[in-house]
Amino acid sequence: MRALVQRVSHASVTVEGNVSGAISTGLLVFIGIAREDTEHDRDFVARKLLGLRIFEDEAGRMNRSVRDVNGAILLVSQFTLYGDLRRGLRPGFERAAPPEHAEPVYLSLRDMLRAEVPVETGVFGAHMDVALHNDGPATFWIDSRDR
Repeated sequence: MRALVQRVSHASVTVEGNVSGAISTGLLVFIGIAREDTEHDRDFVARKLLGLRIFEDEAGRMNRSVRDVNGAILLVSQFTLYGDLRRGLRPGFERAAPPEHAEPVYLSLRDMLRAEVPVETGVFGAHMDVALHNDGPATFWIDSRDR
């Protein structure tokens, strides 16, 4: 499982002209699910997202988590995080999980995170317009294979 994490002051997702999710201070998380991902990958990524100390404390150091700042998460499914660009110029998506595997994993991750912080989402499998105001900028990469 891969997550591209951006610390934001606000972010939103619009699908077919309707806002499906919006947050103020928090994390915009693009999440990609691989064919081989299991609940262990989901649990690892959830722990990382909730515990990442990437918000500034009083001294200006990255030392607070999304929970510490009463922030929220905007979770957006993003199979293209598994785009393979090694051969040629058009990405291959062989490692990306098919929707019937990826969607239940995505929904269970959403539910795990919602038990701890407010979570908004995009629409799984839809074409989404994502708007964000990156705070920093501060962008991080989590890969459940990098444990």
